[in-house]
Formats: sequence, structure tokens, C-alpha cells
Amino acid sequence: MSRPILVQITAVFYPVLVAFGVPANLLTVAIVIRGRCGLSKCISRYLLSMALADLMVLIVNVTLEFIKSMYFPGSLLDITPVCSIIFYLGVVTIDCSVWFTVLFTFDRFIAICFQNFKAKYCTEKTATVIIASVCVISLALNVGFCFIFEPAKVIDNIPMFCVVKSTFYTSPLWAAYYWLRVALTPLVPFVLIALLNALTIRHITRASRVRRELRGSGKGESHSDSEMENRRKSIVLLLAISGSFILLWAVNVVHKTCISIAATTSYLRHITDTITIIRMTGNMLQSLSSCTNTVIYAVAQTKFRAEMVNLIKFPFDLMHTLIKLCVKK
Repeated sequence: MSRPILVQITAVFYPVLVAFGVPANLLTVAIVIRGRCGLSKCISRYLLSMALADLMVLIVNVTLEFIKSMYFPGSLLDITPVCSIIFYLGVVTIDCSVWFTVLFTFDRFIAICFQNFKAKYCTEKTATVIIASVCVISLALNVGFCFIFEPAKVIDNIPMFCVVKSTFYTSPLWAAYYWLRVALTPLVPFVLIALLNALTIRHITRASRVRRELRGSGKGESHSDSEMENRRKSIVLLLAISGSFILLWAVNVVHKTCISIAATTSYLRHITDTITIIRMTGNMLQSLSSCTNTVIYAVAQTKFRAEMVNLIKFPFDLMHTLIKLCVKK
């Protein structure tokens, strides 16, 4: 009997996603570390953290969970303590990826809307402390997920596979914990990013109108305004990253909200059930968000695009140089 069409799609989608996403994020990390994109150290710190978090999502969530379960069932990774830890690390990496996007959005909101506070908040040291704090908090808050699984079967005295304990669905304590987790990721970040973007756009629109009036643009005069051009580039990058997050997480947010309100779970449902289809679709789109930022940087930042081309060309240029040296000898 053939597998459902959605399962066939995921079986192709996730390996292709990893094949593209892992090199793309590694490329982003290399470019940002080189520091030749004309970005401030503060912004670079956030972009680097987002790239590393997205890379870990692709490795832990996509490779060690989705791809492993489809192509390598019953492996050593399916030993109950191991798959429990993988699930825990997967939740942590998703949390970090989401909240790093929130931090970047908030940093740009402060830099654009509160110029007097910018010098104190938008610094490399502040960014490093906040990013590290989010990592520690995420590691602590998600520890509960290490204790929600039990073995599906015992093979040669080895507990295998991870099945959610029945008490997870019936205990008020676990229900409260799950609600807290859903609120923290992705509901609150989703609302914060949308709100911060709206406030930032409103501020820029008002500031641009006032600036044009002061510079006489309303009278038909043409002036070169580097400040407005810098703002335009900042808002394009901000909206591209935040907008991509909102679009690709929308299905997952709807799914999480619905099953939380209904006090049910889609993990107990059949593959053809509507809620299960929504969950699987949401997971694919959410995973896709882990490899879109590189494309966004390349489109929005000229210097980033140039650095990316140089890094891609470097191995070929090196090989060409070596071949020429060998031929001369």
C-alpha cells in the first residue's frame, strides 16, 4: 500500500531542505564572522546567533528527528533516553531560533524609534548578554520535556522509542506547562514581532514625512538623503526577516492555538485527519524558515551578496591556481 501523498512530500522535502539549508547557514556564519558586510557589531551578533540557531534546528529537528524517523527507524537514536534528549534539544533550538528573531526585531525597533537610547542598548556587549540569557532560560524552561516520554517497547532490556505518557494529556500540571510553552513559543513572539514591526513602520513613515518637509521635498526639490537611504535599507532587512518568520510560522501558530483551546493533541490522530495535515504542513513551513534568512541577506544586502559570491568562488579559484602551478611544473 502506497504512503499518503503528504508523507511522500515530507520524505523528499526534508532531505532537500537540509541539503540546501545547512550549507546556506554555514555560509552565513562564515560571512558574518568575517565582518566585511558593513553591518554594526550589534547587528552582526544577532544575525550570527540566528544563523547558528537555524543551523541547529536543521541538524537536530529536521535531521535527527524527521529524517531519522523516515529513513532510519529503529536506530540507536531511538533508544528512549536518547530520543528524549533529542526532542528536548529540538525544542530548545526552536525556542532560540524564534526568540533570536524577536531580539533582532526589538533591537532594530530601539535603534530606529529611540535614538537617545540606541547608544546604550544597541551594543555588542548587550546583544551578547541577552542572547546568552535566552539560551540559558530556554534550556531551563524546557527541562520538563525530558520527562514526558516512556518507552514504546523493550528490546533485549533496552527501552526503545519515545511515547508520550498518558498523564501528559490528563494532568492539570502538564496542561498548564504545555499552555505556558505554547504561549512562549510561538504565540508571544508572533504577536511581538507583528507589533514591533507595526510601530517601527509607523515611526519611519512619520519621520520620513517630517524629514521631506524640512528638506523641501514637498516643493519638488530633489535632494540626496543618505540618512533616509540607510533607514530604508534597515527597514527592508527587518521586514524581510520578520515577515518571513510570520508567514512561515502562521500555520503552526494556528495549529498550536487550536489544539490548546480544544484540549487535545494531533499526535494521536490519523495521518489523513485534518489537524494532522495542518500540523505536518506547519512543521514543514516552520522548518523552511530555518534556511530563508541567507536568501534574504543576499537580496537585501549588496555587500553580503558580494561576500557570498567570493566565498563560493574561493574553492574554484584555489583549485584553478593549483592546476596552473602543476601545469607550469
